[in-house]
Amino acid sequence: MVEIPLGSLYITLVILIILSGFFSSSETGLMALNKYRLRHLAKQGHRGARTAQKLLQKPDRLIGLILLGNNLVNILAASIATVIGIRLFGSNGIWIASVVMTVVVLIFAEVAPKTVAAVHPERIAFPASYVLTILLKVLYPVVWLVNTLANFVLKPFKVRTNVDVIERLNREELRTLVQEGGMIPRDHQRMLVNILNLEQATVEDVMTPRQDIVGINLDDDWEDILIQLTQTVYTRLPVFRESIDQVEGLLHIRAVIAELAHGALTFDNLKRSVRKPYFIPEGTGLTQQLLEFQSRERQMGLVVDEYGDIQGLVTLDDILEEIVGEYTSDSRARTRYVRKLDDGNYLVDGIITIRALNRKTGWDLPEEEASTLNGLLLEELADIPAGNTSIRIGRHIMTIVEIKDNVISKVMVKPNQAPD
Repeated sequence: MVEIPLGSLYITLVILIILSGFFSSSETGLMALNKYRLRHLAKQGHRGARTAQKLLQKPDRLIGLILLGNNLVNILAASIATVIGIRLFGSNGIWIASVVMTVVVLIFAEVAPKTVAAVHPERIAFPASYVLTILLKVLYPVVWLVNTLANFVLKPFKVRTNVDVIERLNREELRTLVQEGGMIPRDHQRMLVNILNLEQATVEDVMTPRQDIVGINLDDDWEDILIQLTQTVYTRLPVFRESIDQVEGLLHIRAVIAELAHGALTFDNLKRSVRKPYFIPEGTGLTQQLLEFQSRERQMGLVVDEYGDIQGLVTLDDILEEIVGEYTSDSRARTRYVRKLDDGNYLVDGIITIRALNRKTGWDLPEEEASTLNGLLLEELADIPAGNTSIRIGRHIMTIVEIKDNVISKVMVKPNQAPD
């Protein structure tokens, strides 16, 4: 290089530094791309997105190409800088060139390009993907050899470079993605997160307990049954004799509404309108049950334990309200008593489910120990209290106000109380 003019060496050095910056920014830009937005743009026909997506399908080849190019230009740049340093400063030019090139490469070929690419990945990655695609075709034999050797080194460590494995999300990661999706309306985020939460809930978490099931007792007087049908706020009712344990079936009010309106409904017609009962094993997940309701074309079922005893009643509306919130007159009739008092405390119905209470108030009461507030208090107290008993659960002080039939029916809650 003694015969090459210094001017040509300077120009070559600048070009190599620019190329180094190109490779550095390309790597950061492509790796910083939002993979889901990239897929969306590719499906819409964006050429740059399609090219970038194709490169990212083989990340080992892409990284091998970028590092091959980056190291090649950096080594050439360091060599040329050393020649220039020796010409200008003699033997001292070696360490002077090393110091200067370290600063220049660090700022102009690494930090600055990568910062721009991290902030504006699409602006850098999409144009760069065209150039990298051409380089990959030209340098493919070398890139293939480098990748083969690298993968051979990684094989004992069972490192997989399959992009499908790398991009797979679990439920918690997907929940975080939804919650941090700034362009998604808040209500939509809440519903999407609730759908993910269905996997963690069972029918016991949303069912109406057996002692609260409202139905038609065929052993009642016919006039009382007619009054109940006329005044009920529910659209579906279980039909039984004596008790819910002797269930006959499920009745949709719509099946008898016309005859009821004209005063022509008879006992026999009512029995003929009753549909065969549908039983749901306890422990069934809400997502599974939602699909079961859909496949069986049912909207109500009775939850039974392992012995076949009825534990409660669950409807399609109960599950849908876990996603969208309360929306029907039936749900308002089922809503448990939660009232905020003027002093900031809450008066709560003891039979409300923990999930519903947490959703209404924003609290974080444990849902693993019991499904209802009554059950949670009995679990914590390990006994049926005599009344006016207080207990701290988390940051909440709960005072039992009323007990009926060995069930805690009313609770006063002082929320978010700091421990003594």
